[in-house]
Amino acid sequence: MFKLAHNGNVLLDTSEFAPASAAFIIEAIEQSPYSECEINHDAINNYFKSATPERILIVATRRDATLSVELSDDKMLATGTLTLAKGGKPLSFDEAKKELVKAHVARGYKKAFLEQLLQKQFELPPGSVVSGPLAKGRLPTDGKPTRFKAMVETLKDCLKAPKLKEDGSVDMRDFGKLASVKPGELLIQQQPATPGQEGFNVVGDVLPAKPGEVHALIAGEGTEISKTNPMELLSTIAGVPVEINNGMRVDDIFTITDVSVKTGHVDFEGSVIVSKNIEPGMRVNATGDITVLGTVESGELTAGGDITVKQGVIGHQKPEDKSLSCKIICAGDMHASHSQYCYIEANNILLDRQASHSLMKAKNKIQIGQSDLPQGKLFGGKVLDATKLIAGEIGNESGAKMIINLAASAAQITKDIDKYFSKLTATNEQFDSLQMALEKTDLMTDADKKNELRNKIGTAQLHHSQQAEQLEKQVTRLEQTLNTLLNEAALTVNNVLHSGVEIHIFNKLLRTTRNFPPSHVKLENNKIEIEFKT
Repeated sequence: MFKLAHNGNVLLDTSEFAPASAAFIIEAIEQSPYSECEINHDAINNYFKSATPERILIVATRRDATLSVELSDDKMLATGTLTLAKGGKPLSFDEAKKELVKAHVARGYKKAFLEQLLQKQFELPPGSVVSGPLAKGRLPTDGKPTRFKAMVETLKDCLKAPKLKEDGSVDMRDFGKLASVKPGELLIQQQPATPGQEGFNVVGDVLPAKPGEVHALIAGEGTEISKTNPMELLSTIAGVPVEINNGMRVDDIFTITDVSVKTGHVDFEGSVIVSKNIEPGMRVNATGDITVLGTVESGELTAGGDITVKQGVIGHQKPEDKSLSCKIICAGDMHASHSQYCYIEANNILLDRQASHSLMKAKNKIQIGQSDLPQGKLFGGKVLDATKLIAGEIGNESGAKMIINLAASAAQITKDIDKYFSKLTATNEQFDSLQMALEKTDLMTDADKKNELRNKIGTAQLHHSQQAEQLEKQVTRLEQTLNTLLNEAALTVNNVLHSGVEIHIFNKLLRTTRNFPPSHVKLENNKIEIEFKT
């Protein structure tokens, strides 16, 4: 009844057999060896509708399985779409691989991917369409930066772990034996930066990895880099190890119980530990760190490193000039439980509970409160400068005025940019004047004098050109610093931002006239914006 043509069409000669209906033909195909072929319903239906039906009717078509391979836009994934056979041949493994080659797939191919897709030919109905990955690219893995593994416990490590009493409570004044090292002791083991692992896409393009940032091991005072192993930092003196950027230093330590009128002021080349309190009117100056296990009351502390006060820093406003009686200044970080009527200047200012009526100036961050979601309170006083300010509550319910300055140092940076730009303009004008003078030498008739003058002008031009290049680099560096500062300047409040707070970010101002819920305050499109936290 049916015949198979060489092109895969299933034919019915109606002159030999006149079918009664379309349903009859379809049922006959389903009972024939061509049951899995694709039935041509349109041709069958048209046969019965036509006044002059065709003698040879194409009732079905045998179709082989096909595979199309599509690459993602980033060429990181090759996806195969398999159309199962309808009465035709299934797709072989070798035929499928040829389609991958045609699609230029060169890397990331896995045999298992293709086998899993082809297996669907024996699991799904004829003509089904199924897709699956055939090749996957690999993203590059950036290298890890140089790491510095501390091999000794530092003073800061000790202060994080107060000593346990026998009853299980913590003695906040007893931190056990101070960390100390001997000459020749290993302080830091440097772990070199890694180059990373390059990636690739499925067509074989290499995706380069970013190598880890390389940092040099820094030998602070009292240390040296090992002569036999440049990856090791050793102590050269006995003392207390203190972390610095990319290295350590070893300080002599001066330990004293109290700083009072009985002991006098302390001025020490190294680090100072006060096991109790610093009394009113007393000063402590150290080139290293200052650690106070008690309180500082109306004292002055100055350190080349960090200042840590386990309790509070407390002062008052002097009646004669309204200045504050307690002053804390350090090149490193200042950490205390709380502050009151105190001037604080540091790289980072970290207060565990609250800051009231204090003047604070930080190069980087001021944080009031502990943990990842600080809940401390900041009210009264003034933030003179900081890049980031984080607190739980800022201002108070009365709406009393409080001033916060962020990115205040940007004003000086813009002045420096203007200064260097003016110098650059003057230098370029001098270069242009020299160029005009050089062109006028063409009018000279004395060849010797002409060459001598041209050499002098050329030397001067080279000097001005080098000077201009240096000024351009300084302007670029300052502009980058300014942009980074303004992008990073932000205030984060985790509980409530009260009314009456005057927020300055560089030269922009925002006054809060109502209370705000947890919020971020940043400079956006040259305007201070408040964004509620979600």
